[in-house]
Amino acid sequence: MKIYRSLDEFGTLPNAVVTIGTFDGVHIGHQKILAKLKEVAEKTQGETVLLTFFPHPRLIINPNDDSLRLINDIEEKAHRLALAGIDHLIITPFTRDFSNLSAEEYISDVLVGKLGTKHIVIGYDHHFGKNRAGSIKDLKHYASIFDYVVEQIPEQDIEDVAVSSTRVRESLIKGDIETANKYLGYPFELTGSIIKGDQIGREIGFPTANLNIHEQHKLIPAYGIYAVEAEIYPAMPQIHTGEYMHPQPERVAKGMAYIGTRPTIDGMSRKIEINLLDFKDDIYKKTLRVKFLKFIRHDQRFESLDLMREQIKQDEVAIRQYFDEEGSLR
Repeated sequence: MKIYRSLDEFGTLPNAVVTIGTFDGVHIGHQKILAKLKEVAEKTQGETVLLTFFPHPRLIINPNDDSLRLINDIEEKAHRLALAGIDHLIITPFTRDFSNLSAEEYISDVLVGKLGTKHIVIGYDHHFGKNRAGSIKDLKHYASIFDYVVEQIPEQDIEDVAVSSTRVRESLIKGDIETANKYLGYPFELTGSIIKGDQIGREIGFPTANLNIHEQHKLIPAYGIYAVEAEIYPAMPQIHTGEYMHPQPERVAKGMAYIGTRPTIDGMSRKIEINLLDFKDDIYKKTLRVKFLKFIRHDQRFESLDLMREQIKQDEVAIRQYFDEEGSLR
């Protein structure tokens, strides 16, 4: 997959098969759209093109709305789209000027002028242009004028996208990681760098890596303890223009993750801490991609550190048993 960080970096193709959207999560609903995109490209001997936006359009259109929570950061999304077999991914900055394009300008300047669209694969509820006034009716109206074909995604597949997105977010907020992963089609991930903590985990016999999430709008699952798999990288994976090359982790380890405010200790601010099982290496300043596999229990306050230590021991037993039953790392 080739990546472009703006529309200007992309050269028009002779037979571009295009879809457009945020594709947050790249979940099983989205995967139906991507399958249709690839199907059309194969039939027409074209190349698949996916146009997405960064930052998310809501952050530009409603800058005072802080409620947006993303299932993927931009690198996680690119990785998932590469796995889905997309040929070209354009991550273009979403701006006020872009949002103010009329429907005709959007079609003539972006879809045709910049992308060279010959087929557009889109849902019945897709809206675009100023005040989101453009719709599939406009796409069909201008199709003969600009010489492209509109491939409409079935309504049920679009409903599946909405259902999947809602179920993923609701499940993560509740800590129902297994349902979230079912709708994603892969384990939910948090990616961040390791920062210095206060070493309390080490004092009680469970040293942890403190995870700093770089994407401030990333959705964080319910507070509690989870069985996780952690991929260790020397640095934060970056999106570069050109051929996408997903870095290989230095190591993969099983572990248990804690998300919460540590009410037994201070209860002041949210922490994301990862205890890697049977792991002794120093990973300070490295990057972890943490895959959430099973919810163990909710966060709770204990009357003493000793009682907390005993509960964590039980959590570790439950997590080791989970991995024994699941077999080797995924």
